[in-house]
Amino acid sequence: MKFLLNGKETEYDGDPDLDLMTYLREQQGIISPKNGCAPQAACGCCVVQMGDKGVLSCVTKMGKVAGQAVTTTEGLGEYRQAVFANSFVACGGVQCGFCIPGIVMQSNALIGKNPEPSRAEIEKALQPNLCRCTGYKKIVDSVQMAADAIRLEEEIALPKGNGQIGTRQPKYDAAKLVLGQHKYVDDIRIDGMKYGAIKFSDHPRARVLGINTELAEAMPGVLRILRAEDFPGDRTIGLIKQDWPQMIAVGETTKFVGSALALVVAESDEIARAAVAEIVVDYEVLAPITDMHDALKPDSPSVHGDTNMLSQSITNRGNWQQTKAHSAFTTHGVFQTQMIEHGFMEPEAAIAYPAGDGVEVLSQGQGVYEDRAQIAKLLGLPLEKVRVIMVPNGGGFGGKEDLSVQGHAALAAYLMQMPVKVRLTRHESIAFHPKRHPIWMEYDIGCDENGMLTYCKVEFVGDTGAHASVGMKVLERSAGHATGAYNFPVTDVVATAVYTNNLPCGAMRGFGVNQAAFGLESLIDDLCEQGGFDRWQFRFDNALENGHMTATGQVIEGGAGAKATLLAVKDAFQSAKYAGIACGIKNTGIGNGMPDASSAKVTVVSAEKVLIDHGWTEMGQGVNTIALQVVCNETGLSPDLIEVVIDTNAEQEAGMTTASRATSLVGNALIDACKGLKADLATHDLSELVGRSYEGRYIVDWTTKPGAMVEKVYTHYSYSYATQLVILDEENGTVKKIIAAHDAGKIFNPTLFEGQLEGSIHMGLGYAISEGMEMVEGRPKSTMLRQMGILRAKEMPEMEIIGVEVPDPHGPYGAKGVGEIGLVPTAGAVANALYQFDGVRRHELPMRIPRGGLKRK
Repeated sequence: MKFLLNGKETEYDGDPDLDLMTYLREQQGIISPKNGCAPQAACGCCVVQMGDKGVLSCVTKMGKVAGQAVTTTEGLGEYRQAVFANSFVACGGVQCGFCIPGIVMQSNALIGKNPEPSRAEIEKALQPNLCRCTGYKKIVDSVQMAADAIRLEEEIALPKGNGQIGTRQPKYDAAKLVLGQHKYVDDIRIDGMKYGAIKFSDHPRARVLGINTELAEAMPGVLRILRAEDFPGDRTIGLIKQDWPQMIAVGETTKFVGSALALVVAESDEIARAAVAEIVVDYEVLAPITDMHDALKPDSPSVHGDTNMLSQSITNRGNWQQTKAHSAFTTHGVFQTQMIEHGFMEPEAAIAYPAGDGVEVLSQGQGVYEDRAQIAKLLGLPLEKVRVIMVPNGGGFGGKEDLSVQGHAALAAYLMQMPVKVRLTRHESIAFHPKRHPIWMEYDIGCDENGMLTYCKVEFVGDTGAHASVGMKVLERSAGHATGAYNFPVTDVVATAVYTNNLPCGAMRGFGVNQAAFGLESLIDDLCEQGGFDRWQFRFDNALENGHMTATGQVIEGGAGAKATLLAVKDAFQSAKYAGIACGIKNTGIGNGMPDASSAKVTVVSAEKVLIDHGWTEMGQGVNTIALQVVCNETGLSPDLIEVVIDTNAEQEAGMTTASRATSLVGNALIDACKGLKADLATHDLSELVGRSYEGRYIVDWTTKPGAMVEKVYTHYSYSYATQLVILDEENGTVKKIIAAHDAGKIFNPTLFEGQLEGSIHMGLGYAISEGMEMVEGRPKSTMLRQMGILRAKEMPEMEIIGVEVPDPHGPYGAKGVGEIGLVPTAGAVANALYQFDGVRRHELPMRIPRGGLKRK
């Protein structure tokens, strides 16, 4: 058969049932259609244009392509490529970029039929496409800009910036992202590369009696099947607690349905997966431990052979019972939040290849230095024999902190002395990587007759699933933020993380704080109703100020911005008929006695190139752009000279890209590095400095361990603050608008700031009203991305972002973290808005709104 591919006549005589996406990627080397969920047809990352329509190439069979014209971003032509790329860069419509090529092609098809689309028409056209980063607002802005330019036959210039702090410097390397030409790990091909596929457990809890690989080994194209005994080093790893074996051996017990049993390495991904299906495992099936409350009972079986209590965080001051007895108003509530899938658009993938007597790994993980340490442990190698190169990823949100397939790829490459790629399908990804913790909480709070808060008593219990991941830190964070953005004189807080055989739960944007905020903010409104207090004024009167204490006993010594964010929404709150309000606080940095550190290096490569080396993961949030802006701001150099690299060979060590800390740590490290460069530039031309490197470092090693007996408690070095206002449609109670006032200390880049918050609100609203992942006897009820409840473009309300700047004493230029706090207040604000409309208090998430809307009270 013949068809047109990007304007060229193309012949195809292969399998008519092959999907178009695989043909384009594997046979034509066209990488712009991305594999986000194939064959689920849920994400739209693979959209190409066929004729005048956008089609999902992962489910379009080659037999249907005959006589058609297929167009990808590679075939748009220089004019349209420039228009789309520059529109998305100008409007900030691209973050991680994984979904954008599919959105571009969907939009190109729309513009061909409707040259002047409205926002609603664009949102409707993008119904097949998911984006987890942006909240869609800036995507729609970008498509409108492109449509206007195409209709008027105008050009759009690539935006330029001067790199100064506070400006809308275009996102680093963004044009390639828009057109799908940035190579994510799964886009990379290496000569002689083989493919690995993992055999996962068929049961959440079962003793493995035998693993028969004979049929799989006999299949043509299968090169080797690796098992637990093949690890040269220690196969049990973990970010904090070493409790996650990378393969389960015969005689051991699986911990969850994502427990790996074997790795098939073959000539192709298709052969490897077919061989996995032929592996026969003999099990003694055991009843899974699935209820976190039952798991704490003395007679419960154990997940790991000892207690099911992973951790317990306790903090208190004063006597809450006495204080409650003397409080004028009290309220109590039990709340339950749900498990959430991260929904990053790029599934997990890694490539490893031998290098000398060691190994090199291309990783999409959130911490290349953590990856290196764990891979070295698995292989029994010294750190210097393992090199990890960070490939900017297609979204993370915490879900790519734990090692996923990097260790398996490294094992195969090291033992077989050949390049190996291992990737997960979307089904495998959803069943494997750690999720957001479902948390049960019981709050009891009170206030006096003047509306001043008196005490907070709360217990949290969180299901951390089969492995620790960072579960103890998530519950520790719930405890540390239990009192929210408010001053409570008396506190009593207990937070417990519990092992079960459910999917592991670990880091996800918000990190235990948004769960706490949902419960607390609902009860704050109840106190207001009991005492007849104005909901805005009550929050303002009780908001943290410098000199007040957090739940952990830390005194805020500077940068308290909660009241400034409340003032920013006051008028809108008072003029709205049905509105919910909630405040938020979120730590910057890990703290709790653990060092937060970063090093960075600036090297003058030539008169036309200055290289920045740092250790933080670029996953759409813009850390590379921030690094560029700091160097340009400090030195006056043009951003056109800057290149950014993240590679463990540079030894610019950083920890996990988590806790909203990358900007503050890499910013301070680069300010330090630029001191010498700035001094040299005062007396030398850049060309005279070629070959010189300037290193900087910043460390916070003075935070306090939980329970430490110290004179002053410093739980975290910095906090961000926020207030969000959710306004409902007056007729049906659906969410009409969200106003978010956020204190960033110093806004480095307004476009990135707005984009981070709009994306956070999208995630927070989904958390509130639609998202959830149900487990049934230790198994996901569904591993379909479409069933995770992620909101699409037309389901998003209007968003207004208000930037507030109350400088932090430790942040670079006064900056605070932005990446996580954007969803901390959202669910609480939604719950309070819904109560205003229908008079029903919500205690569980998600709070689904019926299609026809709500009935007014």
